[in-house]
Amino acid sequence: MQPRKLFASLLAWTVLASLAADTPAAASSKPREWAPEIDPLNFVSTVDNPYFPLVPGRKYRYADALSEETLLIAMTMRGRLVMGVRTTVVVETVKDRGETRKISESWYAQDREGNVWHFGEKTEEYEKGLPVSTDGSWEAGVDGAVPGIVMKARPVPGATYFQELAPGVAEDIARVESVTGSEVTPSGTYSGVIKTREWSPLESGSIEFKCYAPGVGLILGEKGRRRMELVAIE
Repeated sequence: MQPRKLFASLLAWTVLASLAADTPAAASSKPREWAPEIDPLNFVSTVDNPYFPLVPGRKYRYADALSEETLLIAMTMRGRLVMGVRTTVVVETVKDRGETRKISESWYAQDREGNVWHFGEKTEEYEKGLPVSTDGSWEAGVDGAVPGIVMKARPVPGATYFQELAPGVAEDIARVESVTGSEVTPSGTYSGVIKTREWSPLESGSIEFKCYAPGVGLILGEKGRRRMELVAIE
């Protein structure tokens, strides 16, 4: 499931974000530019964007109705310093039939405008209980990687932006499809839902749709026949 940048001055950030992030684009295209400059002073200590709130200690449980795959997203009390920005650590655990398949630690921070940025992740894939790969791991500021936006402060249909940009490793892109949807999952009925279309030019057939509800965050992810739904919040 599924991680985001500020510029040397607030004015500079506003101009570049307008040109690069909010320009409508076809689902297969990339944002025109993505070269944000990071000023740690333009970030805040909490992540309270209503569509991507990170409450320390909170856990979200998801399940796929057509398989035995589950996802647990745990918002930790830990932080990590990346490019001088204090980020919040979020851990995602994917299991299939109760067996751990993947554990990812992602690092998020929110700017003063309310945009939530993804600063990198440490990923491990497992087979028979043993780690076998760290493919997809990256950190902003290392090997040309830069943060991406995971949730805009003011999403508008057509806005297209990088969610992560580590050349050749992680290049996820999102496009806002709608901002007034409604969805039903085992955890409840939601309105005012934001729907995004997400894909990576590094992977064929990577298109995924995600839905975010106000006050909750991610409630649904769909990829092909898979439908990972929010089951419970703890």
